[in-house]
Amino acid sequence: MDIDFENRNLADDCNDFKRLVRKHNAQRAKLVRRRLDDLRAAPNLEAMRRLPGRCHELKGDRSGQLSLDLDGPYRLIFRPGHDPIPAKDDGGLDWAQVTAIVVLEVVDTHE
Repeated sequence: MDIDFENRNLADDCNDFKRLVRKHNAQRAKLVRRRLDDLRAAPNLEAMRRLPGRCHELKGDRSGQLSLDLDGPYRLIFRPGHDPIPAKDDGGLDWAQVTAIVVLEVVDTHE
């Protein structure tokens, strides 16, 4: 899968392990890198359903975004990197057609 980042600062954080550890901590940095490696290796988003991290769609003010679990309440937040976003006949996201994502943030979504 193709991965892009919402901004250059986030890309620099996620692609420099030492910087990621300074910003978060070693455990979370390892999980971020593992989730990104899983995403890169996946042919599409559907494949992420079978991997650790509980990939799921978000609701409410985060509608259109997806989440992967990290540690505690922290999540890797991303959205499909397609325009238009692949949809099924019922209007839901077609996970099998999502082959590109944009990483938005690493955040505690419960704050």
